[in-house]
Amino acid sequence: MRPGGGRHKGAAFEREVAGLLLDELGIKFKREIEQYRQSDLGDLVPCDGTFPFTIECKRYADGYLAKDSWWDQACSAARAAGLLPSLIYRFDRRPIICRVPVAAFVVMSGAKDDYGWQYNADVTFEAYCMIAREILASGNPCIERNENVIGIAN
Repeated sequence: MRPGGGRHKGAAFEREVAGLLLDELGIKFKREIEQYRQSDLGDLVPCDGTFPFTIECKRYADGYLAKDSWWDQACSAARAAGLLPSLIYRFDRRPIICRVPVAAFVVMSGAKDDYGWQYNADVTFEAYCMIAREILASGNPCIERNENVIGIAN
């Protein structure tokens, strides 16, 4: 890979995910350019309105499962933003996978969440969009920001 190629590959994946989210949810996202200068920022942010997740994107050639450090990075950004974390990743010749905390399923159902973010699940991109739609449709996408309600991954 040429120098800087990893950053280019990551940026291209972020743009791809932003386009897919626009197609699936009708919400326009932009890349958070400040992520290179400031820590605890997600990769994509909605251009207007609210979204229940921070979005961390990872694109790598080889692998099968997300690294723990990727999830930790997503949780740090979510903690700073007061939102739920999400990790969207893909390896070469594999479909996009999205990791969300179990808390997202609880919030989606309208119940009160008391699950830590160390409990998470990998879902398809389509399932991720369905979860986001359901949380948004609940009328309160800005979920409670109490650390006792939304668990913080250690």
